[in-house]
Amino acid sequence: MKPKTTSRKRPSLLVIFLCVLAGFAFLWGVTALLARITHYGDTATVSRQESSSSSAAASASSSSGLIAGLPLNGYDAAAFSEDGGFVRYTGADASVKTGVDVSSFQLKIDWPAVKAAGVDFAMIRVGYRGYTEGTIQDDPYFAQNIRGALDAGLEVGVYFFSQAITQDEAKEEVQYVLDKIAGYAVTCPVIFDWENVETAARSDGMDSVLLTACAKTFCDTVAQAGYTPGVYFNQQYGYQEYDLPSLTAYDFWLAEYAVPPTFVYEFQLWQYTNTGTVAGIEGNVDLNLMFTKKSGAASGT
Repeated sequence: MKPKTTSRKRPSLLVIFLCVLAGFAFLWGVTALLARITHYGDTATVSRQESSSSSAAASASSSSGLIAGLPLNGYDAAAFSEDGGFVRYTGADASVKTGVDVSSFQLKIDWPAVKAAGVDFAMIRVGYRGYTEGTIQDDPYFAQNIRGALDAGLEVGVYFFSQAITQDEAKEEVQYVLDKIAGYAVTCPVIFDWENVETAARSDGMDSVLLTACAKTFCDTVAQAGYTPGVYFNQQYGYQEYDLPSLTAYDFWLAEYAVPPTFVYEFQLWQYTNTGTVAGIEGNVDLNLMFTKKSGAASGT
């Protein structure tokens, strides 16, 4: 008689199939995560509201990972070039102007020299809200900057550095801006510029939904006053913080310091460096391009 042995049951084909399927699912998830990190850049952070069901951006996302309803960046990457410290764009789809954005940090500016250097427009800070006490402050150089730029023949737009934490504060800010620019020929956008100050601030609890609501309040009032409204943001805020589909009625001013710009969605102004140099301005200055789509040019899809 053979000794008695204990036999092991062989795994069924169904169990083997399920294990293989689980392995593929895990690999697919890792690949998708890596693709997202590569696409957005390693400096992007997950929004406090990313998982909120109230986020219109999340609910509008398509299976491709893009946000439905947002025109894509259709600018020709090969048409960007660097020339004497400026970035140029020669694409057939848009006409382009070169600009600076300035505040009291640049001190006194020789605006005729700036114009002679090839600058077409200036975005000028009107003022700002303090991030600790929350009061609105004048930019002490605003009046001389806007007068000087206009007298030198530049087109002019303005921006307000916001730290609004309620829509009522956004209303207060936009009314302040409209009062300040009354009487000036402001033909470029009037911009809502809300940024993370990266320190202890009264705005630390701000979330995506409220931030977008403040931007809309500001921009809608600008439009009602007859100016072109816009919102300033970097890639993180464009991808993760603002609900951009709610803001498509306004100009987008992108801050991305890479040539060509890689932001997926369409924008009208592009701040491409904060270390530019221009005759007539002492020290570093932000440099920009402003795009105007030519008749018949289609947005990216």
